[in-house]
Amino acid sequence: MRVVLASCDRLPEGDGDEEALVAALRRDGVDVTWQPWGGPVEADLVVLRTTWDYPDHLDAFLAWCAGVPTLANPLPVVRWNIDKSYMAELAAQGVAVVPTAVVEPGETPVFPDGEFVVKPAVGAGSRGAGRFTDHASARAHLEAIGVKALVQPYQSSVDAHGETALVFFAGEYSHSFHKGPMLAQGLAEAESGLYVEERLGSIEPSSRQVELAEQVLDVAAELLSLQRKDFLYARVDVVEGPGGEPLLLELELTEPSLGFKLTADEAASRFSKAIQEAAS
Repeated sequence: MRVVLASCDRLPEGDGDEEALVAALRRDGVDVTWQPWGGPVEADLVVLRTTWDYPDHLDAFLAWCAGVPTLANPLPVVRWNIDKSYMAELAAQGVAVVPTAVVEPGETPVFPDGEFVVKPAVGAGSRGAGRFTDHASARAHLEAIGVKALVQPYQSSVDAHGETALVFFAGEYSHSFHKGPMLAQGLAEAESGLYVEERLGSIEPSSRQVELAEQVLDVAAELLSLQRKDFLYARVDVVEGPGGEPLLLELELTEPSLGFKLTADEAASRFSKAIQEAAS
């Protein structure tokens, strides 16, 4: 069985988080290699991992994905998930999300009271995301990025509690990790050029967070005419709302970091098993 982990030219062998996964796959007898997206690829399964430069080459990236017959997650999932306007679709289906307004280029935005976040609808690694109170600065940022964007009230709980990232393999819960606050006032700085550095740690989610994450995956699967198990991997990022209730901040079904450095080897072994089942 041959599996390719798709990366990008800037990170041809990933960012180091997948070392445990590669080891687990090789222990299981899988021929696994890294390959930057864009060129011909032959494998039983191609798993999108650190393809984090795709927002700068979106059409080429989607065309490449369309030419990979054994892609995980598959092309319809990628097309839907890379545009974070899906937040509005999930909210319309009753999912508790961070309130999200979609602003098309040239539209006049209506900003929330207090602090709020502006970020591109298509983006990776928090590049182009900014935290504002000043409307003029936020409008200038929208004009500068010049693409469809999301506007969301900033959840102050993030400063104290951060985010909880819940990871699922083939629709089943695997593990979680904690992400500290990344956005100070103004524009987030992506020192690597590809993503904003995150402060990560281990965490156990609450039962309410797990319930929300499972609902998110169920609704997303229904919207895509799939079953939850059809998502080879998923990361559900949850924050605490004003009343302490969990809210969806982001659903990552394309190329999320999965926090293997923060977990025991069992998590990588679970993903290895899911990959083998998907490739067989």
